[in-house]
Amino acid sequence: MAYLFTSESVSEGHPDKVADQISDALIDYFMASDPKSKVACETLVTTGQVVLAGEVKSNAYLDVQEIAREVIRRIGYTKSEYMFEANSCGIFSAIHEQSADINQGVEKSDKENQGAGDQGMMFGYAINETENYMPLALDLAHTLLIELAALRREHKQIKYLRPDAKSQVTLEYDENNKPVRIDTIVISTQHDDFDTDENMAAKIRQDMTEILIPRVIKRYPKYKHFFNDQIKYHINPTGKFVIGGPHGDTGLTGRKIIVDTYGGKGAHGGGAFSGKDPSKVDRSAAYAARHIAKNLVAAGVADEILVQVSYAIGVARPMGIYVNTYGTAKVDLSDGEIAKIVDEIYDFRPYFIEKNLKLRNPIYSETAAYGHMGRTPETVTKEYNLPGGKKIQKTVELFTWEKLDYISKVKAAFKLK
Repeated sequence: MAYLFTSESVSEGHPDKVADQISDALIDYFMASDPKSKVACETLVTTGQVVLAGEVKSNAYLDVQEIAREVIRRIGYTKSEYMFEANSCGIFSAIHEQSADINQGVEKSDKENQGAGDQGMMFGYAINETENYMPLALDLAHTLLIELAALRREHKQIKYLRPDAKSQVTLEYDENNKPVRIDTIVISTQHDDFDTDENMAAKIRQDMTEILIPRVIKRYPKYKHFFNDQIKYHINPTGKFVIGGPHGDTGLTGRKIIVDTYGGKGAHGGGAFSGKDPSKVDRSAAYAARHIAKNLVAAGVADEILVQVSYAIGVARPMGIYVNTYGTAKVDLSDGEIAKIVDEIYDFRPYFIEKNLKLRNPIYSETAAYGHMGRTPETVTKEYNLPGGKKIQKTVELFTWEKLDYISKVKAAFKLK
């Protein structure tokens, strides 16, 4: 029987994402300065204020206020009328030293048996709906906002856009769990004041459907036919969206974990990612689970796969590994048998996750908006300005967990050609 499924995304200017990006910028600075840093930092943003809190063990000294301002500036909060502006907002830091009780369970003399930084279960998911093995509804929702942000920065075709925005996409699936059409697209974008509300509503709707949507269509040649005149559009459905960002809503690190992962498909273990160094398995093991899930689907083990891995704090080896192929397996094995093979070919101990995915590097700012999964791996050179005029340059690989570098291992283990 046909059914509808919906996913949402939020822009880099959404208050929760502002908080995530500040927290992950701090992680990057700590990783660039002292790769052994242990960090868990949270950010709160509201009208004219930023509050930083958390626990750190590091040899690095950072100007956390300037790092936060740099992020806010890059996002686009640079005008006083936004009531949250990079150069004038107040920034309060309550960051303190990490608990020794936690640290003793994580750091071991034998690095290979480094313990997990917390208990919990993490999930990785992949499906062959898109080229990046992500759910289509979420991928579309992200792309809408990525293109909207590009239009805002270009400041040519649309000149009234402000940083805050949200999107939502509803797809119809057939009885074989295949997407067949786009039912609804929702776009809410912050904007400058217009002369009249009537001109505002008409202009924004026209620009979203005639400028934004064609840019999105170009990114999806396989699904071009989904974009037809039967789609229901809800553009700024409240009627007006001038007040937004941290002035409109308080933002907190870690409140958009479904946007960060799979848009409600698969599962999420409950732990946020941003603001955590890779010893925190909430983050690193979720990346590892995505890595193997994506390679399993790409290798042809199944069309759709969920991988769960669970930990006890201070213990290196996972408590268990679970696999669900949703009945799409292409190998003559049960999901339990598939899980056993996954455990044999992929090392989920925290030390090996950090090493194999190169996680003790400043690679996290790029993850903090538009999803941690489904992104394109690339090598970039980044520069960090430290107190005292010191500069650090780092060449790093971004989104290593998205690499399809385990396909040959998976095919060999499952005897696939």
